[in-house]
Amino acid sequence: MSEEDALLRVAIDAARMAGSLLADRVGRGAEREVASKSTPTDLVSEADVASERAIRELLEQRRPQDGFVGEEGGGSEPGESGLRWVVDPLDGTINFLFGIPQWCVSVAVRDGEGTLAGAVYDPNRDELFAATRTGRPALMTADGTLELGRAGASGPATFSEDLPTAMIATGLAYDATVRRAQARVLERLLPRVRDIRRFGSAALDLAWTAVGRYDAYFERSVKEWDIAAGALVCERAGLQVLELPARENLPWGILVAPPALAGPLLELVAGP
Repeated sequence: MSEEDALLRVAIDAARMAGSLLADRVGRGAEREVASKSTPTDLVSEADVASERAIRELLEQRRPQDGFVGEEGGGSEPGESGLRWVVDPLDGTINFLFGIPQWCVSVAVRDGEGTLAGAVYDPNRDELFAATRTGRPALMTADGTLELGRAGASGPATFSEDLPTAMIATGLAYDATVRRAQARVLERLLPRVRDIRRFGSAALDLAWTAVGRYDAYFERSVKEWDIAAGALVCERAGLQVLELPARENLPWGILVAPPALAGPLLELVAGP
């Protein structure tokens, strides 16, 4: 087994383990401990903290020399190996708390050149999206494993490469000032595309774009843990992963699309 494959195995095990923990919490009822972070609408639950704690314990057992950064950890631990795990223990917390089944666990490992391996696990559908830097990405379900490569889960080549027929996914920031600027972007974009979807989990939006459920995805104010695994899956599936530089009231972000669609979409969403 190559180093990349061994690292991916750890990422998959961690994501599945944490996803099972979260699914069990859903089965036992609503979360009792909820707090806000950056704004009153940016929530964190005990489920987020418990999931991250469980992932850290697994990584400490199996990869004790590696570094770690997680959404709820309050900082980055560099480690000694040159590798660092980047973890979102519950991406889509608001959905989780409201009983909306669109949330996931994202686990990736990075070196100085970028992401080596990553897994995004959706416990609600028992779907796991995985990739390594040099291998083919895959969608793993109870029915088996489907290799991806600009192919959707139902068959090959499902991407639209024309804006008028493109289904676009996006996300919105918590800060009201940023949301106003994002609203202007959406006002400009909406008449030019088939439709827009906003479900609330950046990692799943990326994974679903990789399998062709969306034609493209863009979002600002995302963090490293939101996108580390999902962006790698998209890149290895043959999609372009581009940066959205910060602009007035619009934080840094990313755009993912088929090559023919990336340029026209970038022109529409890059500015305020």
